Amino acid sequence: MEAYFDNSATTKVYPEVKDIMVKVLEEDFGNPSSLHVKGLNAEKYIKEATEIIAKSLKVDTKEIYFTSGGTESNNMAIIGAAIAHQRIGKHIITTAIEHASVHEAFEFLKRQGFEVTYVGTDESGKVDPEEVLSLVRPDTILVSIMYVNNEIGSIQPVDKIGKALKKKNPKTMFHIDAIQAYGKIPVYPRKLAADLVSISGHKIHGPKGSGALYVRSENTNNVIKPIIYGGGQQRHMRSGTENVPAIAGLGVAARKSFENFEDKVSHMTMLRDRLVEGLTAIDEVYSNTQDAPHIASISFTGVRSEVMLHTLEDKGIYVSAGSACSSNDNKKKVSGVLAAINLPKERLESTLRFSFSEDNTIEQVDYAVEVIKELLPVMRKYVRK
Repeated sequence: MEAYFDNSATTKVYPEVKDIMVKVLEEDFGNPSSLHVKGLNAEKYIKEATEIIAKSLKVDTKEIYFTSGGTESNNMAIIGAAIAHQRIGKHIITTAIEHASVHEAFEFLKRQGFEVTYVGTDESGKVDPEEVLSLVRPDTILVSIMYVNNEIGSIQPVDKIGKALKKKNPKTMFHIDAIQAYGKIPVYPRKLAADLVSISGHKIHGPKGSGALYVRSENTNNVIKPIIYGGGQQRHMRSGTENVPAIAGLGVAARKSFENFEDKVSHMTMLRDRLVEGLTAIDEVYSNTQDAPHIASISFTGVRSEVMLHTLEDKGIYVSAGSACSSNDNKKKVSGVLAAINLPKERLESTLRFSFSEDNTIEQVDYAVEVIKELLPVMRKYVRK
């Protein structure tokens, strides 16, 4: 049996996503900026995807911009907002457990002379809204907080933070990285008092290289400045010929993700809980799992995570030792998220992430639990000799 539990890294595309992308590539391949019928046909796909995503977020179509994925959406939001507001101040705030595409954007801005404040979390990986608000100053121009943590599934209180932030300093931009939230929990930027919200296609069964950024429409140029210049596509906010096949695929993925939404979320939650219950019944196995319906973080003390990962791979079980993006840098690097929540050293080095999609089954979960029950004592005995 094959059991793919790395859906927070990427998902398998829906068949309908593949079909529409092939159609665009083979038939409706025009440049959407062209004035002839081929260009107009290509532009229709962009318009349709925009309408689907705007509807899912309950926002206006003019507030949606397409990007090459979550990393670009986060960079466009963070760097673009900092550039737009630097005359007001250079103080920016984020958390200690952000994805690399947020953390590294803030580190870049720090090198450009911005002052960065990193907010810590409690042992569940959540920030305290009161602490965030206490750090906001008259010269604070940006606060960026992820909605759902990509390693342990903590859901941040972004609704409380956004509303309180706007009362304390209406000029401070509020960015939410919703890449692990979109398609798993409701994401409504206006309800959250968010100015900027990032989403990614390949986390919701869409194509890699697709994403979108919500930008609050009230005088957009006062919210962010472009970081990519050229032909002025997407209302001059993100130049470059649009990737129409990917945008069309993203639109279809977004539409399908929200069909029978509550049933899909309930299914993932049930699988997560079943896995956690089965694995934590094993001696010295601990759960770091938090709220998100699709993420389980499990520590197998006595066996390093990389060893466990590859042992499971041999059995057709695919999991992650942390963020897929972060692992490009240093495969032996301790997770910053797990360190931030003060996990003991033996758990820091032995944690795996299991992440679910609507495609996963009870049989796959039970298979994984049985394989681990059988292999873990043997592996521990071998390691401890």
